Amino acid sequence: MDKLQRARKTIGEVDAEIAKLFCKRMEAAALVAEYKKERGLPVLDQSREDALIAQNSALVEDPVFREYYVNFLRYTMKLSRDYQQRLIRGMRVAYGGVPGAFASEAAELLYPDGEYISCADFIAAYHAVEAGDCDVCVLPIENSFAGEVGQVMDLVFSGSLYLNRTVDLAVEQNLLVLPGTKAEDVREVISHPQALAQCEGYLNEHKIEIRTPYSNTALAVKFVSELGKQHVAAIGSVQAARLYGLEVLERGINQSAGNTTRFACFTRTENQGAGRPDDSFLLMFTVKHQAGALAQAINIIGAYGYNMRSLHSRPMKDLAWNYYFYVECEGDVRNENGKQMLRALSPMCDKLKLVGSYSTK
Repeated sequence: MDKLQRARKTIGEVDAEIAKLFCKRMEAAALVAEYKKERGLPVLDQSREDALIAQNSALVEDPVFREYYVNFLRYTMKLSRDYQQRLIRGMRVAYGGVPGAFASEAAELLYPDGEYISCADFIAAYHAVEAGDCDVCVLPIENSFAGEVGQVMDLVFSGSLYLNRTVDLAVEQNLLVLPGTKAEDVREVISHPQALAQCEGYLNEHKIEIRTPYSNTALAVKFVSELGKQHVAAIGSVQAARLYGLEVLERGINQSAGNTTRFACFTRTENQGAGRPDDSFLLMFTVKHQAGALAQAINIIGAYGYNMRSLHSRPMKDLAWNYYFYVECEGDVRNENGKQMLRALSPMCDKLKLVGSYSTK
């Protein structure tokens, strides 16, 4: 056997081993895809891939071989992502409203290959996941100008889903009218309460006093289109205007140029993956009815080194003049320090709920 034959024999043997290992790796990738689908997580985790490439390439001593091995790893990881995407494709993503709602834009941004399920409102979208009819729901939790979305936070407090992912969506509110309508014709505006609040300055300036709340911006646009009255306008997105045959009378009427809505993804299963120091987590709790109870709870969180990004209170619907609290904190709550913090916090709280941990990148 000459040199060429020996080399080809070695390559054939190695390729046979690679084929077995490749199948084994793809089987593991399928389990990863299942985990991510259950928790509504993205297929690409760039920081994880970068760390693996750095770790595994160090196993190759020859610097020239290492260059090629890095490319080999990157291509293998791409194949793994493609396979995971194929398995996850068809994920049923619920959102409140109709096509054209800002939530539908967020859903498409987060799950570009998903099947989007329009629900009547936030409650229906949340319950669709709880019931198993959908895999994940995308709901707004906070606006940079109007603040928290109280209805969603109340759902989270009483419901069973976990928050596993967030995304910020820049929101431009526009005044939408029937074709041919002039600015002086508009006497009433219909939209979601958050959108009305975001555009309060514009509405005051133009003396539009009749402001009718609606369950969703896109539904409001659809309603105005079907109503067919030129004195009634809607506030919503340009996409919604195109979908329902309205014209944009004026763009960007929201008071804040940096108007951003934060959307969260909720699933039936908690993300138990490896935590990162720059992660965030959401805690909801009620404190015992005694002096200093809230201060003690806050001090415990701080004593374990967690910075609170925000603290909110919400009235409890079934108990008058009683409140629950929720805090968003920075850091990894799944490590031993986080577990100790939760154990220390538990005696101070009548109810303590870790809603979820998620990457802020």
